[in-house]
Amino acid sequence: MQDMTERYVSPFSTRYASDEMQELFSQRHKFLSWRDMWIYLAESEKELGLNITDEQIEEMRANRDRLDLDRAAEYEKETRHDVMAHIRAWGEICPHARGIIHLGATSCYVGDNTDILILRDAMTLVCSRLLAVIRVLRDFADKYKSVPCLAFTHFQSAQPTTVGKRACLWLNDLVTDLGEIDHFLSILRPLGCKGTTGTQASFMELFGGDYEKARRLDDMIARRMGFEGSVPVSGQTYSRKTDSLALNVLSGIAQSAHKFSNDLRLLAHKKEMEEPFEKGQVGSSAMAYKRNPMRCERIAALSRYLIGNAQNAAQTAAEQWFERTLDDSANRRISIAEGFLCCDAILALYLNVAGGMVVYEKMMERHLREEMPFMATENIMMDAVARGADRQEVHERIRVHSQAAARAVKQDGLENDLVDRIAADPAFRLTREEILGGLKSGNFIGFSVQQTEDYLRGTVDAILGKEKGEVRVKEISV
Repeated sequence: MQDMTERYVSPFSTRYASDEMQELFSQRHKFLSWRDMWIYLAESEKELGLNITDEQIEEMRANRDRLDLDRAAEYEKETRHDVMAHIRAWGEICPHARGIIHLGATSCYVGDNTDILILRDAMTLVCSRLLAVIRVLRDFADKYKSVPCLAFTHFQSAQPTTVGKRACLWLNDLVTDLGEIDHFLSILRPLGCKGTTGTQASFMELFGGDYEKARRLDDMIARRMGFEGSVPVSGQTYSRKTDSLALNVLSGIAQSAHKFSNDLRLLAHKKEMEEPFEKGQVGSSAMAYKRNPMRCERIAALSRYLIGNAQNAAQTAAEQWFERTLDDSANRRISIAEGFLCCDAILALYLNVAGGMVVYEKMMERHLREEMPFMATENIMMDAVARGADRQEVHERIRVHSQAAARAVKQDGLENDLVDRIAADPAFRLTREEILGGLKSGNFIGFSVQQTEDYLRGTVDAILGKEKGEVRVKEISV
């Protein structure tokens, strides 16, 4: 047998994704879910009057976990059909129930319904991860809500904001993503038991033309799966637009995470904030002093993959033919599983970074001091006019002094001396001390603190308070 080190193994399995998410997309979980679907079918058919015994159902339940993947593989090699292979393999273990396993169903009954179960559980796990990041960012925003820092438009210095207010921008993107998850889970429905072209023709035969029984069968199976009902109409499969919706949700999370990682990398360059850096961590093999933002770079790299991956599901949904075609299968095996594994990895990284962000307030103060004179020019002009200066004259003088000060900073590497230039100009009628007194950064952050408090106490806390009472969301440790 070939050594695993000589074969390709997905990095999602070895480096990035959690055990919890990998288990959901494992072969064992999938095939055991198939058996659950066969049990649900037999139970429902018996309740509706078909000739199925309690002993047959009990045999299936008792042998549900006896999964012989090698035997199934032998059958699949012979039949070239994975569902039939597992029907035969399980039939050997359940000889009394063999004749009623998969009764009236088509392959998509087990395959598609299992996929819906996995989509639900995987999206719920993503929801848990996302909530964990929201909690951490919420506390960070609250802690730093009053710490002024430069804001940037076009990555050029603009009016100041606060560290906490900026964190609310990251938070709000994630809150939007959470809403998309909630919407997706609220509309998610299983295929049910629709037959080979969605007409339930086989069940028309089994139930002697009784449409009410066929309809109830669909509903009973959906409820056994934990849903209120199944999709109202389908071909052989559930609509592949469901997969597209799911991967679009994941893409949205990747977009939010990528934006966050970009911002933090740029702030690291400004030496204002950075991701956690462990004591023994090596930033560069050549430049020992470096503290490269490798976690944020990994978030960005994985996010680009996940954003692009959403196109797979979109094309698959668009290219389905009539009631069913099989050109979706191979793509879905890869794109859905790896989409969720990727999102899982991104959120684990996001949680790690957000929970250990380092803030350098002194550097923020320094950058504010360097830029504040430019930002305060409108206030300086109004103060000068209040002292009796001519508004048009001081506006022109500020323009001249500002350009001269900026030129000295950029061309000669000098300190920003705009305050000294204005104080020395008699047209302004202001002393240096009077000008400096108006340059406190707190005077220029607007309602940043109040907006942050309103957002956290209102929107975010309402979400977190609600989620605490919901069983579907479980805590995940990273």
